[in-house]
Amino acid sequence: MTFRGWPESALDFYDGLEADNSKAYWLDHKDTYERDVKAPMEALLAELAPEYGETKLFRPYRDTRFSRDKSPYKTTIAAMIGDGYVQLSAGGLMAGAGMYHLTPDQLARYRAAVVADGPGRRLQSVVDGLRAASFEVTAMETLKTAPRGFSREHPRVELLRSKGLVALRTWPVASWLGTAGAKKRVVEVFESSAPLLAWLHAHVGPAEDGTDTGPGRTGRARARARA
Repeated sequence: MTFRGWPESALDFYDGLEADNSKAYWLDHKDTYERDVKAPMEALLAELAPEYGETKLFRPYRDTRFSRDKSPYKTTIAAMIGDGYVQLSAGGLMAGAGMYHLTPDQLARYRAAVVADGPGRRLQSVVDGLRAASFEVTAMETLKTAPRGFSREHPRVELLRSKGLVALRTWPVASWLGTAGAKKRVVEVFESSAPLLAWLHAHVGPAEDGTDTGPGRTGRARARARA
């Protein structure tokens, strides 16, 4: 199947799910989900995989065991593509790349690189460039002040306060979402995020325990990774 974007019915599906997050609604509209939501995402992943790496499509069911919100279904469809992430909802499309929440060993390496003159200046330049290009550069968790042992006056204290780093772009619903042009937007995000990913791979690297630190990781992985 060739990726041609998501039809308007995909957005209508999520509009309805937000209003009625029930098993009855899901079963009544499951065919729409499979045909107009999931199938285009699978086609997009298949086209991106050769260039950007292994893909993972997240389950549509929420893990409600540790949540006060017992709604059974996610109101987004999301997937990982290598170090990248893509998500569709009734509100539009989001794509990003990076390490959303660092494990303790990763965080130690990250902070050491941020304060080092060469790597730290390079990261600041990359982040400034992304923000100038209308990217949001964020993390799942940010400290209110400098971490223990680091000066509040450090010129890169904002980066030191972050416990991860991801570059994101979001777009509201528009006509191009129903065309192959949606793929071009995702690819542009992945390409623009390449300098950030290169820095993270060079100075942070994978978690010692194999924890997934990407922007689409599960709540349980996030809990294990808290520093």
